[in-house]
Amino acid sequence: MRKLMSALLYTALLGLANTGHADVAAAEAMREGDMRKLIFHSAPIESSDVAFKSEDGQDMTLADYAGKHVVLNFWATWCAPCRHEMPHLSALQETMGGDKLEVVTIATGRNPLPGMQRFFAEIEVDNLPLHTDARQSLARSLGVLGLPVTIIIDPEGREVGRMQGDADWSSENAMAIMQALIEPES
Repeated sequence: MRKLMSALLYTALLGLANTGHADVAAAEAMREGDMRKLIFHSAPIESSDVAFKSEDGQDMTLADYAGKHVVLNFWATWCAPCRHEMPHLSALQETMGGDKLEVVTIATGRNPLPGMQRFFAEIEVDNLPLHTDARQSLARSLGVLGLPVTIIIDPEGREVGRMQGDADWSSENAMAIMQALIEPES
């Protein structure tokens, strides 16, 4: 059964590659397992320009990631599902992160940097940013209720999908969906 699903996913990806552009509807149809919680919007939604803080204390906005697909994850050090999910996000960044896709993690609420660093050390994550949204301004502007929440943002800075709760972002299904979304247009 697993080989059949892999073959179907591969065929779907080939079909997307041959059309020359990513198709959110096709990516949505590929969802299985944890990814069934990933809800795609019928049309992209404008994102937020509210600032958050980088690890070194500098102001940033989501516009700093223009031109890339962003897997934006809101988390907190006290969040047990976040602890479970973060290594999967790290694996997604390791496998697919680069010029077309970046996993961006933002701790929302009161999360002191030493606690965030300890959290990442305990779960052996060293390739994701330690951005913060201490006053939850960005989270509120994006309608984030509860944690974790992961938002998929297209290269134009628009929200195309959202997931409430944790998921295995390193699964074959998750990576196939992300690959479908980042296929370049021609």
